[in-house]
Amino acid sequence: MKTLRMCAALLAYPEVELLAALPELSAALGAERLLPRAVQAELLTWAQWRYVALFARSRALSLHLFEHVRGEARDRGQAMVDLASMYRARGLAVDGDELPDYLPAFLEFASLLPAPEARGLLGESADILRTLGERLAARGSRYCAVFAALLAIAGERGLALERAARPQAGEEDTPE
Repeated sequence: MKTLRMCAALLAYPEVELLAALPELSAALGAERLLPRAVQAELLTWAQWRYVALFARSRALSLHLFEHVRGEARDRGQAMVDLASMYRARGLAVDGDELPDYLPAFLEFASLLPAPEARGLLGESADILRTLGERLAARGSRYCAVFAALLAIAGERGLALERAARPQAGEEDTPE
């Protein structure tokens, strides 16, 4: 599922290579036909808007999934172990510098699964994905399009992107 890999790339730290690959990513989205056209268009209208200010500095927008449901609780550690075990059972491992609940890593893993299984895994995280997407939409962040895409792939209720605030030309996403 190339669409999931693209969503992972859009949520990872911005790289020049990503911008160069946007035409290829657009073609992959069109070929897989997993997303409604409106979500595809919104997803491709931006590349990497103020990633660090949003995700690295805002706990409410953390890309670590378990932080939103477990916070700093001790059971977060066991959930990490369980998720890492799930990755290893499929012959994968997370980079030594990253935690297994980091959303781009989770999406990379899901992209390698059969489509029904990947959709189910995303569906299990739908509440977190929706919460993050709605928080981003409330800030006028175009990153909300990634979360709308993930919810659409999972077959879950999406975000109301038409109600999201739109930054004016030259404005940037801002942290919480």
